[in-house]
Amino acid sequence: MSTDWFSSWFDSPYYHILYKNRDDDEAKIFIQNLADRFGINSSHHVLDLACGKGRHSIFLNSLGVNVLGVDLSNNSIEYAKQFAADTLKFAVHDMREPFAKAEFDFVLNLFTSFGYFETETDNLKTIASIAQSLKEDGVFIIDFFNATKVLKQLIPYQLKQIEGINFYIIKRIDGNHILKQIDFEDRGKAYSFTEKVQFFHLNDFKLLFEEAGLRIIASYGNYNLESYDEESSNRLILAASRI
Repeated sequence: MSTDWFSSWFDSPYYHILYKNRDDDEAKIFIQNLADRFGINSSHHVLDLACGKGRHSIFLNSLGVNVLGVDLSNNSIEYAKQFAADTLKFAVHDMREPFAKAEFDFVLNLFTSFGYFETETDNLKTIASIAQSLKEDGVFIIDFFNATKVLKQLIPYQLKQIEGINFYIIKRIDGNHILKQIDFEDRGKAYSFTEKVQFFHLNDFKLLFEEAGLRIIASYGNYNLESYDEESSNRLILAASRI
């Protein structure tokens, strides 16, 4: 059984409670902007990698696109399957492993769903698997936090009260990772989880992509797909194609 922190945390109901207030309208705007910019349409087959409960997959499918959403969390995929249709499928999958060969026109990895692994080998395995799953003219799109801005504006302590639970959150830097310790009690039982996310700058992705056989073709700094600025942008959104 895997001991990776994300295997247990992402499959926990408390993960979904803590992050229940994610902005679905913002997600829809982002997906619509991607579809418009890259011409994603009903002729395309899209892989939503680390799809969670499927919010991006579901909206993209509503635009007529064929979508397969995959995630490591059994609970998330079971939830997402209630929205499945002929052109919308969900499956449990570890993104470090290849899913298919040259099958997808687009692979999406959204909302900082990368950087969780302990080794550079796993990082490379993931990107190489993505490159392998793309059709010859396919495009990989990753949405990550802008590490430069996050590191400058790191908030070391937060208290979030959600559904009667007090989530005590402590953030710190450990080498090239951001650690977020999450402590709380529910029904008399204490819980503690730690998120550990490696931070990648633009050049880090460039080198990783090149090693996996991908090249960056576009970069954006927010969900409106405006230009990326290392100092001020909230996001680092990259599009890459096979070399």
